[in-house]
Amino acid sequence: QVQLVESGGGLVQAGGSLRLSCAASGRISAYDMGWFRQVPGKERELVAAINWSGGRTSYADFVKGRFTISRDNTKNTVYLQMNSLKPEDTAVYYCAACARRGSFLAAPRTVVGDYDYWGQGTQVTVSS
Repeated sequence: QVQLVESGGGLVQAGGSLRLSCAASGRISAYDMGWFRQVPGKERELVAAINWSGGRTSYADFVKGRFTISRDNTKNTVYLQMNSLKPEDTAVYYCAACARRGSFLAAPRTVVGDYDYWGQGTQVTVSS
């Protein structure tokens, strides 16, 4: 089992940047990791995912070219660098983990229901 704690959220103006961090209590090398987001009244959605080795990533179309997911397995931490933020990026951002599968370059899982462990979330607010 792994516990996840997000940090780095806050208020930023449109066009600005934030970097979210997700610190895990255990060894994250055993897990694919994902960042998801949710706004009130809507379903939680994938933002970005990275496989256990860091060799493959996946992004939602609405963040491609703006956000970058990365991981440091030696620090048991996953990051989400968010650039060119837009007001529609305002949401609670969640870090999640699911047991790894596949080879070094296997695609990470991208479905909410595949993820077993979740952090409490961090609020990101982008003002116009």
